Amino acid sequence: MKARKFINDYIAFAKETEKKTGIDFRFILAQSALETGWGDKVVGNMMFGVKASKSTPDNKKQLITTREVLSEINNNFPQVISITKRSDGKYTHIVKDWFRKYDSPEESFTDHAKFFLENKRYAKALEFRNDPYRFAEEVAKAGYATDPNYANSLKAVIKSVERRL
Repeated sequence: MKARKFINDYIAFAKETEKKTGIDFRFILAQSALETGWGDKVVGNMMFGVKASKSTPDNKKQLITTREVLSEINNNFPQVISITKRSDGKYTHIVKDWFRKYDSPEESFTDHAKFFLENKRYAKALEFRNDPYRFAEEVAKAGYATDPNYANSLKAVIKSVERRL
């Protein structure tokens, strides 16, 4: 039920983003669903978990608790809550970090589209913008998230979105 409502609420934004970027709307919906827990964790209309940069105006950023998986200990976050060594030798960091904030979900979807188009590290991913599964793999390789299972998680949510269309 929650997934169906999420898709109904945001499919128009995802399809509009596809028109602007060529990125398959199923990927866009799935990434937003994954990043927000199917809409359960939407703080400041942030639909994609895009981090704020130093140039982000103060009124467009928010400090949010997040999980980062890194190959070494990193204390360069605004606040470090905990760091735990994993069995694969990496470290799970629970931290507070700056993320972008939006006036509406639509603004978040538009910014997300620009994010992929303006960041050169996603150039390879954009070659596969019509294939949501390959695009997910390439976005993960390019470092969208630190979770080593990000591509597989995204692909599972894409399948879930497709079952509900």
